[in-house]
Amino acid sequence: MLPKRTLMGPGPSDVYPEVLEALARPCIGHLDPAFIAFMDELNELLRGAFLTRNAATLPISAPGSAGMECCLVNLLEPGNTIVIAVNGVFGTRMLEIARRCGADPVAVEFEWGTPVDPDRIDSVLAAHPDAVALAFVHAETSTGVRSDAETLSNLARRHGCLSIVDSVTGLAGIELRVDDWGIDAIYSGTQKCLSAPPGLSPVSFSERAMARVRARATPPQSWFLDLELLTGYWGAGAKRAYHHTAPVNALFGLHEALRILHAEGLEQAWARHARNHARLRDGLEALGLEFLVAPQYRLPQLNAVRVPQGVDEARVRAVLLDRHGLEIGAGLGPLAGRIWRIGLMGASCTEHHVALCLEALGDALGSA
Repeated sequence: MLPKRTLMGPGPSDVYPEVLEALARPCIGHLDPAFIAFMDELNELLRGAFLTRNAATLPISAPGSAGMECCLVNLLEPGNTIVIAVNGVFGTRMLEIARRCGADPVAVEFEWGTPVDPDRIDSVLAAHPDAVALAFVHAETSTGVRSDAETLSNLARRHGCLSIVDSVTGLAGIELRVDDWGIDAIYSGTQKCLSAPPGLSPVSFSERAMARVRARATPPQSWFLDLELLTGYWGAGAKRAYHHTAPVNALFGLHEALRILHAEGLEQAWARHARNHARLRDGLEALGLEFLVAPQYRLPQLNAVRVPQGVDEARVRAVLLDRHGLEIGAGLGPLAGRIWRIGLMGASCTEHHVALCLEALGDALGSA
């Protein structure tokens, strides 16, 4: 038997009880007429979460990294130039996938823990008029920093290229308006602020992005993530051509998570994450802890906290896990050993979670 944990790391988050119940519903066939009607309803709920009317909005049957790969392999062809902002682990991953597509990525590096600077991006795009896309991370999970997705997407459009946006940790936790902000391709994950289990990646493509997909001279390098094939199964009104065996019960869980979000209201969910972040911030500062990210750029749902000098950060996490059943995250890359990442996402974003975390951290720091 596995232990019961309270999940307050960088993901997964706690799963709503109603979602767990939905996962246990009887399985049906992925081409069952009843399931096909369910797919249309699920995609409509996804459009509501993304605030988009994009027809090509669907869940990829794999985690968020597959959503990233789906966006890049469909929109890039060999020899294409793409500008990629790198301010953490996931910008670096975009860079690697772009190279594997045979594209010519132009990396724009920023210090980890700082947002993407639109002025620098503007200059780089001006210097690379052949760029077909700008890719960046809206909510960088490795650092807890938020970048200005609206401004960056508008810059991409002004320079005649597409915007590709990672909002794996952003969706349902902070303001995100796909249509209003002119985002062309975006991907997320189910295990963060949606509070469904990991394993699905919602994506959405604008009509501009889909026009590029349809105009490709070469097929995408990934058969499984080829949007032309995927929309043959997921597209509204499509004949639902067999593509793969969809994870039916995982999709039941995602539908329930989206129903819960819809019932709460998207703006109310954003406000709840901000409110509980403020409570957590005040408590952490009372414990003498400092944040990595400047206040105006912090993600309320992913709090990067500096490890005090002389404290064994791994021991603190071990005490939290063993004594309190509480999981928080460690730093990655150059921030390994230097920060903790404390999540306040979805079902893990409550006053109770904040109080538990502060009490447990106080105990663990006293033991470090």
